[in-house]
Amino acid sequence: MTMLTGPTELEDETNRRILHISEDRIAGFERDPFGRIAEESGVALDTVLERIRAMLEAGVIRRVRQTLMATNLAPGALAAWQVSQDNLHQAFDDLFQNDPFSGHVVIRTTDAETPGSAYRLWTTLKVPQGFSIEKHATYLAERIGAKEYRLMPARCLFVLGVGHMRRRAIGPGSKSEALANATNTTVVELSEIEWRVLEAVKRELAPAEVARDLWALRAEEAGIALEEFYQVAEGLNARGVVGRFSTFLEHVKELSTGERVTRYNALFHWAVPPGRELEAGREVGRHHILTHAYWREGGPEFANVNIMAVAHGMEKPAVLAHKAAIDEHLAACGIPVSYTNVFWGGRSEIKPSEVSPFAYERWCRDTGINPESMRAEVR
Repeated sequence: MTMLTGPTELEDETNRRILHISEDRIAGFERDPFGRIAEESGVALDTVLERIRAMLEAGVIRRVRQTLMATNLAPGALAAWQVSQDNLHQAFDDLFQNDPFSGHVVIRTTDAETPGSAYRLWTTLKVPQGFSIEKHATYLAERIGAKEYRLMPARCLFVLGVGHMRRRAIGPGSKSEALANATNTTVVELSEIEWRVLEAVKRELAPAEVARDLWALRAEEAGIALEEFYQVAEGLNARGVVGRFSTFLEHVKELSTGERVTRYNALFHWAVPPGRELEAGREVGRHHILTHAYWREGGPEFANVNIMAVAHGMEKPAVLAHKAAIDEHLAACGIPVSYTNVFWGGRSEIKPSEVSPFAYERWCRDTGINPESMRAEVR
């Protein structure tokens, strides 16, 4: 039964006010996240609920969910796969449809042949605690027929937040006064009850669940009293493993309204001198246009890049202008860059990566793999 009511266009003034907050401004776990969105946006709660439900049903909002700091919950990496052109889209479909641990799946291109341009298929990969990301990647490579692959774990995180609507008006060079924070990616071990709560918290909401008391049914699902559910979730928040409560827009494809959230997705690469990665990452991360910025080691396959960031925009020249402004800022800071590049996103699908060890064991059994064979070696 459809509940769709009210306008769903991005340019509707009320929707814009809601989305400016709901995309990435509700940090951590909130007992009443929709109440916070109403408070911060200045839109009445009933209207917030009605509009988010309507945009979710219309596909303007792709999903509504509590995000996790997955880098602190499961060993993860950005993965670049070299597959033949004939097999590229089949491999894309396989990773998106059949691997719960692959999140973003993107086909990328460069404007010229460069180091790494043969790696067209890019994914994010998370493998739950206790299991080996290398073994999982090797299994996937064999399954999709990858000639080579490169895993690039995040050594440090500088930016993580979406906010596409908010970023539309940002000009090149716009940046914070302060350096970006450097967040480590140390994996945190959780108890059985914490995993139960986390599994219930992170599952995306159906339109009917977009309500003020959304956590009551999730607590029942986890098999614990609501107040205990709140306390465990708030404890997880204090430990730094809970991200934001977010409404994710369908930012790649044309919407049912005929609008687009963004047209260009760019992965920026910089190679800075070893030992200056934190300094460079915190300077890059100051720029408001970026949705992600990390220290990752690209290795010789990617000319030893070590700082990566993602930006989105409606026009390609505008995205390149943002890149040029960041390049100029690094130069002004006296940080040399020996190599830089832009990998443009084409076909793209996004889903949350599964991080639960219980889910990984279930997936192994369903796939005909002995879970014990995928265990990480104890060091």
